[in-house]
This record gives sequence, structure tokens and C-alpha cells, in this order.
Amino acid sequence: MERLDLALEASNEGIWDWDFESGTIDFTERVGDFFGCPKEEVPNFFADHSFVHEDDRQHLAAAIQAVREGRSEILAVEPRVRTGVTEEGREQWKWFRVRGVPVKYEGQLTGLAGSLIDISLRKEAEQALLEEQHLTKTLVENVPLHIYFKDKKSRFTMVNTPMARWMHREKPEELLGKTDADFFGEEHSKQALADEQHILETGEAMESVIEKETWSGRGDTWVLTTKMPYRNRRGELMGTFGVSSDVTELVRTQRSLAEMAAELKARNEAYEEEMALAREIQQGLLPSEYPAVRSAKFGHRYLPISGLAGDFFDVIELGENKVGLLICDVMGHGIRSALVASLLRGLVSQARNQAETPGLFLGALNDGLVTFLKKAKVTMFATAFYLVVDFKKGRIEYSSAGHPAGIMSSEDGASLLPLGGRGKGAGLGLIPGTQYGEESIPLEGVTGLLLFTDGIYEVENSEGEAFLQNRLVQTVKRARRMPLEEQLDTILGEVKSFTEGGGFDDDVCLLGMSL
Repeated sequence: MERLDLALEASNEGIWDWDFESGTIDFTERVGDFFGCPKEEVPNFFADHSFVHEDDRQHLAAAIQAVREGRSEILAVEPRVRTGVTEEGREQWKWFRVRGVPVKYEGQLTGLAGSLIDISLRKEAEQALLEEQHLTKTLVENVPLHIYFKDKKSRFTMVNTPMARWMHREKPEELLGKTDADFFGEEHSKQALADEQHILETGEAMESVIEKETWSGRGDTWVLTTKMPYRNRRGELMGTFGVSSDVTELVRTQRSLAEMAAELKARNEAYEEEMALAREIQQGLLPSEYPAVRSAKFGHRYLPISGLAGDFFDVIELGENKVGLLICDVMGHGIRSALVASLLRGLVSQARNQAETPGLFLGALNDGLVTFLKKAKVTMFATAFYLVVDFKKGRIEYSSAGHPAGIMSSEDGASLLPLGGRGKGAGLGLIPGTQYGEESIPLEGVTGLLLFTDGIYEVENSEGEAFLQNRLVQTVKRARRMPLEEQLDTILGEVKSFTEGGGFDDDVCLLGMSL
């Protein structure tokens, strides 16, 4: 039971037990922490839906009813629940991931029991992602270019509004399922079909080509077109996509057109060169040599899903008997995340004089990042986990900024480093002046440490089941006696095997230390 309590504490999950007959519900202390009150004062929002956000009430009620009627064997919802009211009278809401199962006695349903965890930060990140997707859609719909996707039979599957207007249609939906032959004359429609079939057969793009469009009852036009094979995120060929712009007037001046095409090509090459240089610089900033501290060995695996990543790590030498291990995960992907990661690297260097104290060190990184993001008027954040191994004192001290705890291994097994007290602190860059709590455990008996980003355990298999941290802990447990490099390869291998070839959806970073 003690080990279960420790596991629950490390997972940051609260437990609940709802008795239908008495109408009472019991919560653990963790739930009280979520609501900022004693567990006895936590409202039974399962029964009293006035505490649930109005947008989520119907879904919660339907899910509970499905379990009570035997139509579902599990309660799985993510409602927003009111956890209090500020001094100004504003309601405070948190997102919770709620899981529950039926409790039966002699075959009769007597209640529900399960767990819940605060997922507000994750939901906020999801909202940020939705906003980013909205920005992308806004760009596609308003940029003065014709953008379209086609299936393998050259039927339109998506067009933007400028493309629909170019085709003399009021709505993009009027083009869906149709081909060029439904709009253009035979000369252009046959050539366009041949070009797209060639792209599908060879995988070769058609870049910056001048196409002559012949219309029925309309004068000829010319467009500058780029067409490419369209593959889904698994690499499967789904059709083609293209971007075109009206160059009817420019066609009359061939020299100007040639100069423009050459300039566009040069800019693209310059951009690619700059991106390649950025990737090389980012890779070059990774530690190539580790400090010599006692007999400790270090190793890492770094797998960005795109050219540039927001994950990074560092091993900080603090003397012959002490070393610091840092891992960070910046929100999002691509250039913005990579720039913030580079900024954090600089802040790490500036805060090295505080690196022997994990809480102060994370606080310095947070204050530096908050200052920068405020000046840039950008809303972003990063999670981080930092620990210091002190061989002289025989202690491991660590602190978290919204990041999953690392895994420690010993001869007896493996487990997450316990995060007591306030648990995970706020992510870096969110709240100025944040103070980060510290935890400490004895070094004796610890044979290895592993820090990681969430990309390693949030992967899913073909059935949509996530790998999760508990599987990661078990994987480390099985591999704990292997040499460190073999351990890291084994962990990646087991996760990839779990996804059945699906690969990773997020950047992956592993930092290991064997003692």
C-alpha cells in the first residue's frame, strides 16, 4: 500500500470513490490540493453539475449515465470544473482528466471509483495549437494565391477561396469532387492531368512552371504553378497539391518573368541554405563531450521530428564531485521553438553561478525567459527538469518547472523521482518571480538516472493507446543492468515497437547517467 501511495503521489493523480446508496463521495488529499481546500470540502461535481462548465455538463452527464446503464465499462471525460472564486469575484476553472470504473456488489452497481488529474496546462497548450491552426487557415484563405489539393484521380479535395473565385465559383465546396475537365478546355485539362499523373508515378515535383489555361467562353490565362506529391504524415501518397498565381500580364514580358523566376529560385535556395545552417548549428550545440565526474558515464539520444527542435539538454560540470543534468522542452515545434531553445541555452550560461541549487537555477531561467517573451510580446513557455548529483554529500537534489520527473534505477528496480510538496512548478516563461521547490533523495543505491521529454511516452499505437510513463518506467527497469548506450537504444527500440512503425509525433530527447 505504501508503494501504491508513492506511485500515486509521483503521478500527481487524485483518487475518488462515489457511493450511490449513501450519495457520498470520498477524495484523496491530492484532489483537495487541486481544489485548494481540504478534501472533505471538495464538491461532488459528478452529482452536482453546477460546478461543471456549462459547455461540458451534458457530456459528463451522458458519460456517467452510460456507465450506470451498462452501456460503457469506463468513465473517461475531461471536463472543466469550478475550483474557486477570486477576491474580484471571478470564477476559477481547471481542466481535469477523469477516469472511473463501475463498483459492483453481488452483481449490482453500487458506485463509481477512479482517478483525476489536473490537465489545465495541457489544455492551454492545445488551445494555443488550435489558435496556431486557425492562423494557418486564415493565411491560406486570405493569401493572394490559388491553393488546392487533389486525389489520385485528380479530383479536387480542397481549394481555398481565391482559387474558387479564379474558377468563377462562389464557394470552394463547388469544386470538390470535380476535375479540371469540368472547368477548362481540352488543351489545358489534358496537360494538367498528364502532369499530375507524372508526379504521382515519379514523385517528382513540378516547380515554377508557366501553365496556359484555356477556358470555355473565356479568354486564355496564364498561371505560375508549383505542383507536388501530397503525402500524409505516415508518408503514404494521397495525391497532389499545388499553388498557382495569375501571371497573365507577366507572360507578355518574358524577360521580366525569367528574372522573377530566377529571383524566386535564388531566395528559396538561400532559405534552404539558412535552414541547413541553422540545423547544423543546433546539432553542434549539443554536448559532444561530458565532464569527468567520478566514475559516472553520460549518454543521450536526440530525435527532432523536423529540422529544428525545441527540446534540448545540458550536462553542467560543478566540480570534481558534483554535476548538474538539465532537460527542457519548449512549447510547439519548428523555428519559433528552436529560437526559444537557443535563448534558454544562453540563459543557462548566465545562470551557471546558481546551478548548484536547482530551485534557484530554474528561477533564474524563468525570470530571463519571462523578460524576453514580454519584450517580444510572444506567449510561449518551456518545461524543464534539473537535478544535481552531489557525490560528496551523497545526495540528489532536483526541481521541476512543469516537466515530468526523471527516472532513477537501482539494483531493485526503477521508479520516477518523487515530487512532493508543491510538485511540479509552473513552466518557464509563464509567471515572473516563480519560486521552484526542491526535493532531495539519498544517492546511495541509485545506479542510474534518466531524464526525458514527453515525446518519448506520448506516442500512440494503431489503436490510439498511449505509451505513457508507467511503460517507460518498466522499460528502464528491464534495461537497467545494460551499459548506458545500450539502455538508451533499448528504450527507443521498445517505444518504436509499441507504435508499430508509426514513429514519433513530437521531438524526443533522452539524457542518461550511470553511476
